[in-house]
Amino acid sequence: MAKEFFYRGRTLNELKELSLNELSELLPARQRRKIKRGLTEEEKKLVIKLEKKDNVKTHLRDMVVLPTMVGKTIRVHNGKDFQPVIIQEEMIGHIIGEFILTRKRTEHSAPGVGATRSSASVSVR
Repeated sequence: MAKEFFYRGRTLNELKELSLNELSELLPARQRRKIKRGLTEEEKKLVIKLEKKDNVKTHLRDMVVLPTMVGKTIRVHNGKDFQPVIIQEEMIGHIIGEFILTRKRTEHSAPGVGATRSSASVSVR
């Protein structure tokens, strides 16, 4: 049996019933300030699109994850292309951009010729 999810002592269904102002009181300071200042037009459009359908593309990396987004797939732009993020309950109160890396992981190989004193005498075949 799966453990029931709680965010600050409230279940997911209780969180979905709260207004934005009531929800903002439960969020950390940065997210609370963002919501109290009001959502931008683009952010409002994103919330409306997510209510209608799944798998929505967006450039809004600074959008706060709201309880109504849980279970949806959002394709977030990382600077090159759109990476899918499946919103889970544990993501509530975080920023969408936290879940998408904007830089590739570095993969280092062996050092090149001349990188060290001993590699200078090695033949390059």
